Amino acid sequence: MHFIDTHCHLDAAEFGDRQTDIVRDATAVGVGRIVLPSVDRHNFEAVRLLCGRFPTCLPAYGIHPMYTGAATPDDLLVLREYLQQHPPVAIGEIGLDFFIPHYDQTCQEHFFVEQLKLAREFDLPVLLHIRRAQDTILKHLRPFYGRGGPSTGLRTGIAHAFNGSRQQADEFIKLGFKLGFGGAMTYSRATRLRELAATLPLDSIVLETDAPDIPPDFLERGLPNEPKYLPRMAQTLAELRGMPLEEVALATTTNALAVMPELKPLVIPA
Repeated sequence: MHFIDTHCHLDAAEFGDRQTDIVRDATAVGVGRIVLPSVDRHNFEAVRLLCGRFPTCLPAYGIHPMYTGAATPDDLLVLREYLQQHPPVAIGEIGLDFFIPHYDQTCQEHFFVEQLKLAREFDLPVLLHIRRAQDTILKHLRPFYGRGGPSTGLRTGIAHAFNGSRQQADEFIKLGFKLGFGGAMTYSRATRLRELAATLPLDSIVLETDAPDIPPDFLERGLPNEPKYLPRMAQTLAELRGMPLEEVALATTTNALAVMPELKPLVIPA
């Protein structure tokens, strides 16, 4: 069985200098690819260098909504340079975050739309950060991806850490997007999310850790999440859906490759 972690912040301070161990441990349990999104221009290079060190890892470059308050038009120029000179597998992590009230929503929406334009120009999928902004995200996606299905030949992306309603999930799926599930669905109290994981079309789901964040329920409190836990998260998904783990592994890997075919070939554990 092979798995793809579609969202991991391997450069995060919580990991210190343990990246070699983290990647090795993930590969040993079948996590053959790890996508490393950036959050602003200041960690583009860190992400690029990590992906150079580890064949398992591939980069995404983007400006996270919670960093847009300090961003400038020059940051978009730097992003463009990275897209041209160091082609990634996606643009991300981008999106909207309306959970924290003092963040400037107008500014967030400006940078989100500008990065959607870059995704279209460079023919790249997007990794979407969405907190309390599902409908606004969908409003901005529709002019780019059409209604009732993705435009011909247009790359779509992943709604990272999906936590919306079934109706909103269906809208993302209509536009051609996959939905990211990870540690949050391992909590028994997350009843709505677990219902979505159990009932959404299997071809709409990809796996992710968001490491070091969103630790699973089975992890000791205070420890950072890691890609090596992805197969156990997949086991939760398999149990929720009443199907073999092998089928979940194959389906979610196939789904991730449909969004980001550049992730092939998988790095196969020895």
